[in-house]
Amino acid sequence: MDAQHGNETAPAALPQAAHPTAMALQTPMPAPICLIENSPAGGLQVNREALAQLQAGSQPVVVVAIVGLYRTGKSYLMNQLASRRTGFSLGSTIQSHTKGIWMWCVPHPRRPGHTLVLLDTEGLGDVEKGDAKNDTWIFALAVLLSSTLVYNSLGMIDQRAMEQLHYVTELTEHIQAKAVPGASPAAGEDGAQFVRFFPAFVWAVRDFTLQLRLDGRDITADEYLEHALRLKPGSGQVAQTYNLPRLCLRHFFPTRKCFVFEQPAHREYLHRLEELHDDQLNPGFREQVARFCAHIWATAQTKALPGGHVVTGKLLGDLVVTYVDAVRSGAVPCLESAVLVLAQVENSAAVEAAMACYSAALGPELALPTETLPELLALHAQAEREALRVFMARAFKDDTRQFQSELMRRLEEQKEELCQRNERASLEHCQAALAEVSRDLDACIRDGFYVVPGGYQRFLGDRQEMVERYRQMPGKGIKADAALQDFLTSREPMAQAILHADEALTETEKEVEGAWGRGTA
Repeated sequence: MDAQHGNETAPAALPQAAHPTAMALQTPMPAPICLIENSPAGGLQVNREALAQLQAGSQPVVVVAIVGLYRTGKSYLMNQLASRRTGFSLGSTIQSHTKGIWMWCVPHPRRPGHTLVLLDTEGLGDVEKGDAKNDTWIFALAVLLSSTLVYNSLGMIDQRAMEQLHYVTELTEHIQAKAVPGASPAAGEDGAQFVRFFPAFVWAVRDFTLQLRLDGRDITADEYLEHALRLKPGSGQVAQTYNLPRLCLRHFFPTRKCFVFEQPAHREYLHRLEELHDDQLNPGFREQVARFCAHIWATAQTKALPGGHVVTGKLLGDLVVTYVDAVRSGAVPCLESAVLVLAQVENSAAVEAAMACYSAALGPELALPTETLPELLALHAQAEREALRVFMARAFKDDTRQFQSELMRRLEEQKEELCQRNERASLEHCQAALAEVSRDLDACIRDGFYVVPGGYQRFLGDRQEMVERYRQMPGKGIKADAALQDFLTSREPMAQAILHADEALTETEKEVEGAWGRGTA
């Protein structure tokens, strides 16, 4: 138990958000929405509109769920955590007002960049529903989805209150920690397996009228809870019945906290609690609610999967669908299997995010060609490191490195494609450069400038000058020499023709000179 956070000493300064009138938070979700619907005809099913709103969030989530008997004021506490007077419906009659599980996503008041997801559950023990198993599923889903679970009860923590919390004793009958083919839910499992998945536990005792004293001394609310969880000695049926819910609470929720609340206001005003202003509430109740909110905001942990992977709104939505689908199919939700399913989805998304990062790191306007291959490979290596960083930050339970291997394969393909693009860009650039620098040479060839005796030497000189101009041009890339060699090879027949013409003309000229010489002689 975390004993350092007792609720007896007030914080030095309570945040304004602890009061119903505080409106500092700008919530992207203006009002709660039903996330998991519950109807006699359709049973539990996910509300797709709410799911879309939840999964649109990319921030880490802190998930606080509240459970308890119907008509015990659960919704009021959740509105306070949202820093609102109204939001979750309170109702004012003996009938259960909340059906299914309602969700409200608000900016976390203490952790920038985090979303506080509040889950208000249907009241347990509704006599009109008459389906205890349905209540157990509501309780189990609240446990599975939250990072902090608030159990709300009335009066005091006594045997009756413990018996009303029988849902805890049934958890292992409705949840399976590890995937064991053909095994019953609890076969071969112990509490340690479940604790890895289970939330912190907060017991909120409402309308508390007793004094927190034990054996003549004042005690804290936490000590009151731990005293109530003491086991009865003996192994008889009476002791076993008494101890079972206490053992389960101690076993499944090693992190526990307790708050007690006096009655909010005079009895005649309770039916319109959400309409009351601060000065109409009992001062002790206001202070107790402020302490409760301050504790939840300060200590409720970011939802994480075993291994420490942080859950975002997207992942939480995937968990909701996975668990509700299992319940609807009649199967026992398996925590390990759910995590593996999420890992498949999230790791696939991690690969895509890494590839997007790789492309962004290279930039849409990557200047190709590079002058050298090492320069290009350095750009690829930098982008690859950024992609791997993104992948490793998001991926989890990739024990066989299946997805990391897939990422490396795709990055290798990208490197090959990048090299090919670089070569094409270099070749195109070189060809354009050669066309530019050879324009004058081609004009001279067309005009017959080299079809004269000694024209071949003149051609060689001009061609060498063209080559030098080409070599001095920047930005040609890795195909510079190859493109030049191909160009010269393609022009070799023309060079040979100029050579042959030169040789023929030179020979003719020599013959003419010889004839003139003989005639003169």
